[in-house]
Amino acid sequence: MLAENSEGSKASDGDSDAEERILLVSTDKWTMYFDGAVNLAGSGTGAVLISPDGQHYPVAAKLTFPCTNNIAEYEACILGLQAAIDMKIRKLQVYGDSTLIILQTEGKWRTHDSKLIPYHEFLGELTKEFQEISFEYLPRSQNQFADALATLSSMLQVAGGLDIEPLRIEIVRRPAYCMTVKEELDGQPWYHDILKYLQKGEFHEGSEVADRKHLIKMASRFFASGDVLYKRSFDSILLRCVDAKEPTV
Repeated sequence: MLAENSEGSKASDGDSDAEERILLVSTDKWTMYFDGAVNLAGSGTGAVLISPDGQHYPVAAKLTFPCTNNIAEYEACILGLQAAIDMKIRKLQVYGDSTLIILQTEGKWRTHDSKLIPYHEFLGELTKEFQEISFEYLPRSQNQFADALATLSSMLQVAGGLDIEPLRIEIVRRPAYCMTVKEELDGQPWYHDILKYLQKGEFHEGSEVADRKHLIKMASRFFASGDVLYKRSFDSILLRCVDAKEPTV
């Protein structure tokens, strides 16, 4: 998600996502990638937390104060660690393409830069919040997700105090014109399972764990009002869901 980085505060989450993330407590090790970007358009940070089952949780921030590349990298790492702490993650493997941060965190390098010393000390305090945490360097070519988030947030021009809702990236395997509903073989509307879950918290009989996880994730984008289902669009407009027969009535 993208959020403006205001003084003395962390990047804010959408309310629903924040509640969902708190439930993602795991004793297994999570993975985090971070990156900072400084260019002519501005400065930004990005980090992505990946759960043991492969779910991605991105965070990003627009930096509105002057900073160097190294400061942006520290801001990105701290942003990701703070998000991990909020999600109550206890074990974390951190990857970044900043040799400076990785080696300083491992105690192999020391900095005499007065601007970086407070960052290094603060990052060290954050690491104490984890039961297990380790840092490892990787090339930027292998850090594309966090790099893209940082670049996007650095180029974004937003008004002060404006928060932007979570950024969702869907995997589309077919052209848009192929994704219309043509047939409802079981006699139920295409959204039946989603509506049933939102109304009663029930799953299709015989569904597997993976199917249920997918349904829960999908249902988070919908809103039920009685027997009518709406989908939340990217601009928060509610789109009414219809079955194959309704448009012809």
